[in-house]
Amino acid sequence: MRYVLVLIVLAALAPNAVGQEAQLRSYTPEDFARSAPRTALDMLRLVPGFVIRGANQVRGLGQASGNVLMNGARVSGKGNNVLDELGRIPVGNVVRIDLVDAATLDVPGLSGQVANVVVQSDAISGRWLYRPEFRRYYTDPVLTRGELSLTGAQGALEYSAGLANGAGNGGAGGLTNIFAPDGTLREQRDDVWVSTFDGPRLNARATYAHTGGAASSVNASYQRTYYDYDEHGLRTGPGLSERTREVTVRERTANHELAADHAFDLFGGRLKLIGLDRAERGPQRQTVLTRVTDGSAPDVASLYRLAFDERERIGRAEYLWSTGRTDWQVSAEGAFNRLDADAELSVLDAGVFVPIPLPGAEVTVTEDRYELMGSAGRPLTDTLTLQLSGGVERSRLQQVGTEGRTFVRPKGAATLAWSASADLEVNARIERRIGQLNFFDFVATVNLTDDRANAGNPDLVPPQAWELELSTTRQIGEHGNTTLRVYYHRIDDIVDIVPIGANGESPGNLDRATRVGAEWKATAELAALGWQGARLDVRWWLQHTGVRDPLTNEAVVGNGVHRAQGHRRTHAARKPP
Repeated sequence: MRYVLVLIVLAALAPNAVGQEAQLRSYTPEDFARSAPRTALDMLRLVPGFVIRGANQVRGLGQASGNVLMNGARVSGKGNNVLDELGRIPVGNVVRIDLVDAATLDVPGLSGQVANVVVQSDAISGRWLYRPEFRRYYTDPVLTRGELSLTGAQGALEYSAGLANGAGNGGAGGLTNIFAPDGTLREQRDDVWVSTFDGPRLNARATYAHTGGAASSVNASYQRTYYDYDEHGLRTGPGLSERTREVTVRERTANHELAADHAFDLFGGRLKLIGLDRAERGPQRQTVLTRVTDGSAPDVASLYRLAFDERERIGRAEYLWSTGRTDWQVSAEGAFNRLDADAELSVLDAGVFVPIPLPGAEVTVTEDRYELMGSAGRPLTDTLTLQLSGGVERSRLQQVGTEGRTFVRPKGAATLAWSASADLEVNARIERRIGQLNFFDFVATVNLTDDRANAGNPDLVPPQAWELELSTTRQIGEHGNTTLRVYYHRIDDIVDIVPIGANGESPGNLDRATRVGAEWKATAELAALGWQGARLDVRWWLQHTGVRDPLTNEAVVGNGVHRAQGHRRTHAARKPP
């Protein structure tokens, strides 16, 4: 790791780097004409050296996250986010894509290199995409996968709508041989499994520019999901009775999200009010049946049912103003989460499923959270910009039937962006982050397929992390660019599986974990080599982790993860008209 840091320091202190102002890099649809992108998202994916980071809004709305904006602002939504919206916008509506340092923007929470996609709709336009899939073995054809979207504008109103179904069918089959330590055959399994998934989703978004500078937007989505899994197997072996095993899984869920915001000028600044309501509900069912084919033993079967209703409601206010060269923001947010879950485990007895005790199967979990944050951004010099944010979060977490717990925790971040030259950018960031619990970890769950069970844990606390990152991005003229990022994360109260009692297990908190890594990515344009329209993208990642084993209490240090990937894109050069 010290060699990576040396490389960053040497690059940052290069003699030609000091005292030069950074240039805004912009890309227009004409820059990617050879690739024939269909949507704004397709175009964004073609930007050299830029890797999209999706928004991580798992804990309320909070400050902005990810690294993509649209028309200089974030999209107020969680399930229906900016990437979904860009995927519905035809490339003809894209004016340009600007790459800028996050610390130079009036959007607290962003870090590193950010893409601002500038779009404009002057008329109604639409697109459709149909993607059937055919496989030779085990699965039925996928005939319902596709997308349909519409965008348009009428005066001060801009709107978009889309219907998409990410359908998919899976399947496999064949023999599995299980051997004893001495190499003899212990068991042979002949299994076939198939699965089907349909998730039609309807999205809609509208923005309206009022006279006087006020602006409003509404963002809505509704989705239903259908998942079926069926497995049929025959199991034999030396000294074993021949038996069949049948597994079925059925899931039917529905979710919706409705978000709205309104921004207007007030007392020399700008106030933005945001509201969000989202929910998901539905039943899940798993059944496993084992039957001895000669009837010498009774059938063995288990049935697990889960019905849940999960809801989140958020209200947020942001006030932004400027004094001289400093941009200020104060924000307040209230988030209210609730999960009602009812699970049941039954076993077959004389041909009838009989419920058995499952402690922690009927659970109601609530969280009321309030957050107050302040931030300031200011250029220290012509090439150096500082952004600071800090605040406090108070949350009350309670499982009905147990004593509630209240947490008060500080949070915030500091980001420093240095435009060392027109071709070199350096970013440093340190952040105190509070994580979000998965409320289903409070519920006792059973996976009959894998023969595993987790006890519910009402004593979970949200994880917290210190995150330190340093990155450099260098442009190599028309030949491409390269980015190097190193990071160190220390996570307290990390959630993992911990032992419960003599032989049980459950999600629980560990004291501490660490994550250290480096990521390098580069884009090389091959036109200089005479290969017009060709480009090489390369990405390399190395990560080292450490945590204390909850069973042995010994420190476990990861051996490191090393991943490298690269691909080339080639497009025939077009002749000018």
